[in-house]
Amino acid sequence: MSVKLSPSTLLSLSPALLHAHHSPPLISMSIIRRLAPNHLATHLRHHHRRRLATVAAAVRQDTTIWTQAPLSEIEPAAESLFHVSIDVSDYPDLAASHTRAGQYLQLRVPDVEKPSFLAIASPPSYAAEKGAFEFLVKSVAGSTAELLCGLKKGDVVELSQATGRGFEIDQIEPAEKYPTVLIFATGSGISPVRSLIESGFSADKRSDVRLYYGARNVKRMAYQDRFKDWESSGVKIVPVLSQPGGRWTGETGYVQAAFAKAKQIYSPTGTGAVLCGQKQMTEEITSILVSDGVSSEKILKNF
Repeated sequence: MSVKLSPSTLLSLSPALLHAHHSPPLISMSIIRRLAPNHLATHLRHHHRRRLATVAAAVRQDTTIWTQAPLSEIEPAAESLFHVSIDVSDYPDLAASHTRAGQYLQLRVPDVEKPSFLAIASPPSYAAEKGAFEFLVKSVAGSTAELLCGLKKGDVVELSQATGRGFEIDQIEPAEKYPTVLIFATGSGISPVRSLIESGFSADKRSDVRLYYGARNVKRMAYQDRFKDWESSGVKIVPVLSQPGGRWTGETGYVQAAFAKAKQIYSPTGTGAVLCGQKQMTEEITSILVSDGVSSEKILKNF
C-alpha cells in the first residue's frame, strides 16, 4: 500500500525525490510506519531547513558584485607559479576596495562558475597609482587557478571586490614598542607578504625584522628579484629550501625547523609575527611563539 503526499509536503522534500512525470511520488507504508508522527515531522522540518540554508547560501553568493577586467600581464614567476596583473584602471571603486595588505578577492574565468580565491600581491596603493591588481598564482591541476594561468594578455576575467581583514598591522605598532617582527611564508603564501612589505610597516624603524621564506628549491622561490629592495627597507630575508640540491649553503628543511634552531626572541612582549602559508607551518610556528611568551594577539594572519 502507498500514500500520496500533498504538494506542500512535496516542496519540503529533497529535489531528488521529485520525478519528471506529473503524478506525485509515492512513499511506501512500510517506510511511513517506521517513522512515528513526531519523527516524520522532525524529518520534514530538517529537510526544509536544509533547503532554506541552501537557498540562503545561493542568495549570498548572488550578491557578489562581479566586474569584468582584462589581463594586462601574465608570465612565469617561478616553477608552477605565475605573475598575473589585471587592469582595473576603469574601475576606481574596485581598486579602492583594497585597503590593507593581506586582503583577497574572488576571480572567475570565462565559462567557469566556480571562483578562485586569490590574495592580492601588490600593495593597496598600487591599484590607485598603476591601475592594476597583481597576484602570484599557483597553477594547480584541475583548478580555476590553472585555467587562469593558461589565459593570455587581453583575456577578460571577473573580479569581486577585495575583502577580508588582511594583516592587522596596527596590532604591532608603534614600531618602538614592537622592535621585533618575524614573518613566515611558504610557497605562494609570499604573495600577501609582498603586499605587506611593499606597503610599509616601519620595518626600517624596528631593530629585528626577519622573513623566513620556505620553498622546495630555488626554482620554486618567487620574487627573488625583489629581495634586494626588501632588504634595503629593513627586512632580513632568510630563504629556507626543503629540497635544495646543487650547491645551496643556506637554511634547509622546513621553515619552522629553521626558526626553532635560530629563534633569538629577545623580548617576547616586544615581538610580533606575520604568518602565511601551509597550515602545519602556521600551527607549529604559532605554538613555538606562544610557548616563548609572544602574545597570540600579536601573531597576525590574513585568514
